[in-house]
Amino acid sequence: MGIAGMYVFLHAVKGTPFETPDQGKARLLTHWEQLDYGVQFTSSRKFFTISPIILYFLASFYTKYDPTHFILNTASLLSVLIPKMPQLHGVRIFGINKY
Repeated sequence: MGIAGMYVFLHAVKGTPFETPDQGKARLLTHWEQLDYGVQFTSSRKFFTISPIILYFLASFYTKYDPTHFILNTASLLSVLIPKMPQLHGVRIFGINKY
Protein backbone atom coordinates (compact mmCIF):
# COMPACT_ATOMS: atom_id res chain seq x y z
CA MET A 1 0.00 0.00 0.00
CA GLY A 2 2.91 2.34 0.70
CA ILE A 3 4.34 2.22 -2.80
CA ALA A 4 0.90 2.56 -4.40
CA GLY A 5 0.13 5.55 -2.21
CA MET A 6 3.44 7.15 -3.13
CA TYR A 7 2.70 6.64 -6.83
CA VAL A 8 -0.71 8.31 -6.55
CA PHE A 9 0.55 11.18 -4.39
CA LEU A 10 3.69 11.97 -6.36
CA HIS A 11 2.92 10.95 -9.96
CA ALA A 12 -0.83 10.84 -10.56
CA VAL A 13 -2.34 13.84 -8.78
CA LYS A 14 -1.67 17.17 -10.48
CA GLY A 15 -1.88 20.71 -9.21
CA THR A 16 -1.44 22.14 -5.73
CA PRO A 17 -3.79 22.29 -2.74
CA PHE A 18 -2.94 25.97 -2.15
CA GLU A 19 -2.64 29.20 -4.10
CA THR A 20 0.65 29.58 -5.95
CA PRO A 21 2.20 32.71 -7.49
CA ASP A 22 3.03 30.93 -10.76
CA GLN A 23 -0.18 32.00 -12.57
CA GLY A 24 -1.50 28.45 -12.96
CA LYS A 25 1.60 26.69 -14.29
CA ALA A 26 1.60 24.23 -11.36
CA ARG A 27 -1.86 22.91 -12.23
CA LEU A 28 -0.35 20.98 -15.16
CA LEU A 29 2.48 19.43 -13.11
CA THR A 30 2.50 16.49 -10.71
CA HIS A 31 3.89 16.90 -7.21
CA TRP A 32 7.11 15.18 -8.27
CA GLU A 33 7.60 17.70 -11.09
CA GLN A 34 6.96 20.61 -8.71
CA LEU A 35 9.30 19.28 -6.03
CA ASP A 36 12.33 21.57 -5.59
CA TYR A 37 11.23 23.59 -8.65
CA GLY A 38 12.19 20.74 -10.98
CA VAL A 39 15.85 20.63 -9.91
CA GLN A 40 17.09 17.04 -10.17
CA PHE A 41 19.05 15.05 -7.56
CA THR A 42 18.27 17.17 -4.50
CA SER A 43 18.16 15.60 -1.05
CA SER A 44 14.37 15.43 -0.95
CA ARG A 45 14.19 13.80 -4.39
CA LYS A 46 16.84 11.29 -3.35
CA PHE A 47 14.82 10.47 -0.23
CA PHE A 48 11.64 9.89 -2.25
CA THR A 49 13.60 7.70 -4.66
CA ILE A 50 15.34 5.59 -2.03
CA SER A 51 12.31 5.02 0.23
CA PRO A 52 10.38 2.76 -2.23
CA ILE A 53 13.57 0.78 -2.84
CA ILE A 54 13.91 0.16 0.90
CA LEU A 55 10.22 -0.81 1.07
CA TYR A 56 10.79 -3.20 -1.83
CA PHE A 57 13.69 -4.92 -0.09
CA LEU A 58 11.73 -5.19 3.17
CA ALA A 59 8.64 -6.56 1.44
CA SER A 60 10.70 -9.07 -0.51
CA PHE A 61 12.51 -10.23 2.62
CA TYR A 62 9.38 -10.59 4.76
CA THR A 63 7.52 -12.53 2.04
CA LYS A 64 10.56 -14.83 1.81
CA TYR A 65 10.98 -14.01 -1.90
CA ASP A 66 7.75 -15.78 -2.84
CA PRO A 67 7.57 -15.64 -6.67
CA THR A 68 4.06 -14.16 -6.79
CA HIS A 69 4.83 -11.43 -4.27
CA PHE A 70 8.23 -10.83 -5.83
CA ILE A 71 6.69 -10.15 -9.27
CA LEU A 72 4.04 -7.85 -7.79
CA ASN A 73 6.60 -5.99 -5.70
CA THR A 74 8.93 -5.59 -8.68
CA ALA A 75 6.12 -4.28 -10.89
CA SER A 76 5.05 -1.77 -8.25
CA LEU A 77 8.65 -0.66 -7.68
CA LEU A 78 9.19 -0.08 -11.39
CA SER A 79 5.90 1.83 -11.65
CA VAL A 80 7.25 4.25 -9.04
CA LEU A 81 10.90 4.48 -10.10
CA ILE A 82 10.47 4.91 -13.85
CA PRO A 83 8.45 8.17 -13.57
CA LYS A 84 11.16 9.57 -11.28
CA MET A 85 13.85 9.38 -13.96
CA PRO A 86 15.13 12.81 -15.06
CA GLN A 87 14.55 11.90 -18.73
CA LEU A 88 10.81 11.59 -18.03
CA HIS A 89 10.36 14.99 -16.37
CA GLY A 90 7.14 16.40 -17.81
CA VAL A 91 6.65 13.48 -20.21
CA ARG A 92 3.18 11.89 -20.42
CA ILE A 93 3.49 8.29 -21.66
CA PHE A 94 0.57 7.31 -23.95
CA GLY A 95 -1.10 10.61 -23.02
CA ILE A 96 -1.91 9.36 -19.51
CA ASN A 97 -2.43 12.25 -17.07
CA LYS A 98 -2.08 14.76 -19.89
CA TYR A 99 -4.81 17.15 -18.69
